[in-house]
Amino acid sequence: MVEAMKSVAKLNFELTVEERNLLSVGFKNVVGARRASWRILSSIEPKEESRGNKINAMRIKEYRQKVESELSNICGDIVSVLDGHLIPSATAGESRIFLL
Repeated sequence: MVEAMKSVAKLNFELTVEERNLLSVGFKNVVGARRASWRILSSIEPKEESRGNKINAMRIKEYRQKVESELSNICGDIVSVLDGHLIPSATAGESRIFLL
């Protein structure tokens, strides 16, 4: 859904309320899943270190860093779509406020 809404957003016209909501929910779901993963990994990592499981702690750390990288890319992606396409195309006050 995120990819489809990104392609709609890049058409450089003002989104309807439904389209804005779909874009918002799509990114919220993608980011929410990774945030939940990050929270779990961040809570498990110190436990493994305190138990002396260095190998598991290193694997968890690597995976956490991968999730952080994905989150950063997703957030950068939506910010570039907002700055490059959606905000400049928004003329109605409600639409512009929602996007900002």
